[in-house]
Amino acid sequence: MFRRLDTRTFVAGQIGAGDIAEARALGVTMIVNNRPDGEEPGQPTSTEIAGAARAAGLDYRHIPVAGGFSLDQVEAMAAAMEEAEGKVLAFCRSGTRSTCLWALARKTRGGDGAEIMQEAAEAGYDLSPLQDFLMR
Repeated sequence: MFRRLDTRTFVAGQIGAGDIAEARALGVTMIVNNRPDGEEPGQPTSTEIAGAARAAGLDYRHIPVAGGFSLDQVEAMAAAMEEAEGKVLAFCRSGTRSTCLWALARKTRGGDGAEIMQEAAEAGYDLSPLQDFLMR
């Protein structure tokens, strides 16, 4: 269910409270939710996931993304990744938005675009729509 992007970052599609223990067992210390509440009927709310994460001793950030990425969202993701004491699990509906946000955050912090694209591809995500930005 969780896909490793790099040594500190996993992504996933929608998680539930029951997935928190598995994340913690992998060394995850922070959960980042990239889904807006109410995006899909029946999805757990940010408050529900936050409560489960905090009950397990994990940090939690809600950085909802819909209809493109803003600089504020990219900066918030970069800050979350920097502040995490261990590994990060970011999730959205399928993992794609979270992967894109991870890639943009890494690039703004000096990451190598080719390496970022390769890591995402190895996890099963195509970042070609971001190629122009990532390869600058």
